[in-house]
Amino acid sequence: MASTFSSDLKLEIVATGEKAGLWGTITNTNLQILEQSASGYQEIDMAGSSVTLLLSDGATSNGKNIYLRLTGTMTANISLIIPASTTGGTATRLYVIQDATDRTTANKYTLSIKTAGSSNPIAVPVGSTMLIHSNGTDARLDILQKGNFAITSSSITAYTAVAGDNLLIDTAAAQVTITLPASPSMGDEVSIMDVSASGGFGSNKVVVDRNGQPIRGAASNLDLTSNNQSIKLRYTNATKGWQYVYNQTT
Repeated sequence: MASTFSSDLKLEIVATGEKAGLWGTITNTNLQILEQSASGYQEIDMAGSSVTLLLSDGATSNGKNIYLRLTGTMTANISLIIPASTTGGTATRLYVIQDATDRTTANKYTLSIKTAGSSNPIAVPVGSTMLIHSNGTDARLDILQKGNFAITSSSITAYTAVAGDNLLIDTAAAQVTITLPASPSMGDEVSIMDVSASGGFGSNKVVVDRNGQPIRGAASNLDLTSNNQSIKLRYTNATKGWQYVYNQTT
């Protein structure tokens, strides 16, 4: 009987009486795969098109590492894709994923993570680190460590936020419009802070576009017009929409 392979890590499972003289090699490879799963680190270049992780039969591969650092200057809206299945069955995987891509250009490209075949991608906030698991159908966000995205109005005057964004905005040159996520879930948060060296929101405001959802129960956008203003918005429900966690000026 030929070898079979486990569903998640594709470890080679040798049938009784098979692979004479190869057990040492196969066992060593399986141990290397287990090491990848426990502590493996891999950088994934996201500078081109979407990347599908590999879960190769009986061999080490990038999708078996637990820690993935996403790098490169993005040139399009792309995804990191987790395999949904392997020759051994449904693939369930756990990853720590760090965003170290360069998305500071005026194009403001988006990065997402999804399971192959899924229509429910997870948007990756700029500079964040995420604990992600895939159940073979969808990728799920378990823990988010937020990053920071610096927006300078001399190069970016409009940006569509994703849940978990920490936006540090300099409006010295011009007004900036921040559009909130279109289909938020309860508990989603977006933070905005004035970091202008001169002028600031009092000179050139930030317009928070509600993107179809209420802000504090009102069907209107929110203007931030105070220097040194800092706010955090949390989505609650379809009636109240986005509510203040805090709104302060120091």
